[in-house]
Amino acid sequence: MEIRQATMEDLTAILKIYERARVFMAEQGNPTQWGTTWPPESAVLEDIETGAGYVAVENGEILGVCHYRFGEDTEPTYRDIDGAWKRDGAYGVIHRIAAKRSGTGAGEVLIRWAIGRSGHLRIDTHEDNLPMRKLLKKLGFVHCGTITVRDGSKRMAFEI
Repeated sequence: MEIRQATMEDLTAILKIYERARVFMAEQGNPTQWGTTWPPESAVLEDIETGAGYVAVENGEILGVCHYRFGEDTEPTYRDIDGAWKRDGAYGVIHRIAAKRSGTGAGEVLIRWAIGRSGHLRIDTHEDNLPMRKLLKKLGFVHCGTITVRDGSKRMAFEI
């Protein structure tokens, strides 16, 4: 599987992946993390325009997508944590990670790729997102505490 920056030509495929991911999350008992509208097209466009949008591609098919960036997260949510980060210093961050369908391995490939790029990675997820929590544990992430996102809801914060 190849990881590359997302382009405007990828927009339709990315939006479909996020649509499917919202349905999957609801089916798995996690209907509130992304609700029915997150992430909005404007966030996807911003990811593409700023170079923070990445896709996992196999045989010409986009199987996964995420926002990845190295450096302090632009969202202030990681500055205040109920708990403690494992270490200070520059880090990579992944947001809005999703796979086209379960079982592709795209989520794991994207996270492993981000770890390889940064060596120090932070990620957060909803308490009800059991598939993601299981994957993070498998990859060696440590639960560091709880953060509050823009809408006031809580997320479990992890680091490796």
